[in-house]
Amino acid sequence: MSEPIIRLATRASRLALWQTEHVAALLNQAGLATEIVPMQTIGDQVLDRSLAKIGAKGVFTEELEESLRRGDTHLAVHSAKDVQSTIPPDLELLAFLEREQVNDVVISLQENFDITRPGILLGTSSTRRKALLRRFYPHANTAEARGNLQTRVRKLEEGQYDALVLAYAGVHRMGYDHLIRHVLPTNQFVPPVGQGSIAVESSRFLDNELKQRIKQALDHPATHRCLLAERAFLRTMEGGCSIPSFALATLTEGGDVRLHGGLISLSGEEYIEYTQSAPAAQAEGLGMAVAEYVLGHGGTAILASIREQRGEQ
Repeated sequence: MSEPIIRLATRASRLALWQTEHVAALLNQAGLATEIVPMQTIGDQVLDRSLAKIGAKGVFTEELEESLRRGDTHLAVHSAKDVQSTIPPDLELLAFLEREQVNDVVISLQENFDITRPGILLGTSSTRRKALLRRFYPHANTAEARGNLQTRVRKLEEGQYDALVLAYAGVHRMGYDHLIRHVLPTNQFVPPVGQGSIAVESSRFLDNELKQRIKQALDHPATHRCLLAERAFLRTMEGGCSIPSFALATLTEGGDVRLHGGLISLSGEEYIEYTQSAPAAQAEGLGMAVAEYVLGHGGTAILASIREQRGEQ
């Protein structure tokens, strides 16, 4: 009996396809044949509203997950930061690929662009980045910048913004390194959960032996341990990509997981952060503990305020 060709569901953007081609190459090296199946998600189709206003969970993942349920595809390839905090019980995250540099960066066509210059206009679609910019660069103005990376760069070329604030990983993978003018430090611009990693999802009912082969070919154990802590933090916060929370887990020299997590108000005025370490085997408990600290020290009130400002129940 011949082995199945592993069908990979992906968003159709150039960055998503790059990520999926990278996954396919690793599977091919492990002797597994692949086929890439591009799809459009809600987040790709609705570009006239911010992600916070679309409101749906899994705006970049839902269509891909439906293809797994139908058996049309074997794996869904996501940017790990786009994966909702709770995975449906019939699906599972099989692997997290080795993480790229996690920083946010500022790109601009202006070679001498200065982020400290008063009155600059920065494009970003991230609630977290907008809030952090208000806190650390209050002289800057922000404007909504939806669309894939190439669309945003085109808007930059048209003069709609002075600069864009983006994840280094996407900028690097798409070859825009020459436009990076500032690398924002992670002790201020702490990234969102999962930034820099690629997540691979499957149906829970996929053949177990095949799942193990896929995991062995793709999973990076150190990244996986860190993502377990970060995702437990996000689940406990009950926040999706529209909530300005942040969390970055790293491994210490002794092999423990160190998690720096927190939450910022939309205005940037209220900022709660907490750092704690635990043995790697307790990564998920660590994520929950850091989130509970943040919630108990003002985070619950910040989240309630955000929901009230947005008219949510």
